[in-house]
Amino acid sequence: MNDYRILVVDDEEDLCEILKFNLENEGYEVDTANSAEEALKMDICNYNLLLLDVMMGEISGFKMASMLKKDKKTARIPIIFITAKDTENDTVTGFNLGADDYISKPFSLREVAARVKAVLRRTWQEETERVPEQVAYQTLVLDIIKKKVCIDGEETPLTKKEFEILLLLLQNKGRVFSREDILNHIWSDEVYVLDRTIDVNITRLRKKIGVYGKCIVTRLGYGYCFETE
Repeated sequence: MNDYRILVVDDEEDLCEILKFNLENEGYEVDTANSAEEALKMDICNYNLLLLDVMMGEISGFKMASMLKKDKKTARIPIIFITAKDTENDTVTGFNLGADDYISKPFSLREVAARVKAVLRRTWQEETERVPEQVAYQTLVLDIIKKKVCIDGEETPLTKKEFEILLLLLQNKGRVFSREDILNHIWSDEVYVLDRTIDVNITRLRKKIGVYGKCIVTRLGYGYCFETE
């Protein structure tokens, strides 16, 4: 846990110091701010978790969280609200803003430490399991979100099936896929597809990706793979 940085934002200075002391004893690196205005002047992108009080000055914890969630650079940082307000509406508001947990005052320090640990573990797992937005080999880049392929920064138009074949091979460099494997991955919903269809798509794909075409290697009797140098 030693690599995690936490920012505690609360207008009660004593509470900030208590949380800082105890979370540092748990192995975290902790900074504090006594208002949302102060916190927003800090480099929030560098924190792995925010402990955020709801009832503060002109900018409430809810308002600050809303601002952070609208910014792509801070949208994924987990937030735990800490507040004396514990009504159902307040809790729902917090979760609707993207809060990861909600702790009502008074609370035990052991409870805070346990919830911090749980949120960090969950978000860390989500990040490691997150599907990458791009897959690349040298200057060949597949944008999985936009469904496009670029070589040396120039887009190379591919059909849907060609894109999916290239993505399958590039995500599994060195692994040989039989025609049956490719059929199951790419044409899983098709009733009847000839093996020849795969060969034709591979041939077209090799031509379209230019110098990288040679990376799509045929293993006679086995299938195809993307082989790097």
